[in-house]
Amino acid sequence: MKTLDVNKIKELLPHRYPFLLIDRVLDYELDKELTALKNVTANEPFFEGHFPVAPVMPGVLILEAMAQAGGILSSLTLNQSFGEGGVYYFVGIDKARFKRPVVPGDQLIIKTVLSRKLRNIWKFEATASVDGEVCCTAELMCTYKEE
Repeated sequence: MKTLDVNKIKELLPHRYPFLLIDRVLDYELDKELTALKNVTANEPFFEGHFPVAPVMPGVLILEAMAQAGGILSSLTLNQSFGEGGVYYFVGIDKARFKRPVVPGDQLIIKTVLSRKLRNIWKFEATASVDGEVCCTAELMCTYKEE
């Protein structure tokens, strides 16, 4: 198993609190797949407004966490740290489906599989689950742009 802690993740992604949504990489295989973890805590800033009485992690943030996992896999595959000449941008979502809510105390496990790479466009099949139960599935695309 190849793991990465949050300090290594920060070397690969431009995101910072409160928008860094990956706490740990549990395993990865370059140019193929990556599994990551997001601990969902009651003190997340978005729970204050979504929804105060019955907190639920917004679906768009689940998708963002899935995209960040894809960005980490892309950076690892290309052996590039953030700030080395370019950045990955999230450019597409297809077939997004939400199966169950994600609430405080959940551990979100994100698996992203590289399905296609064409020039600077990367396409991923991503799944987010809690306790083995699928919460969200989507096809995601990102692109690499020189800065």
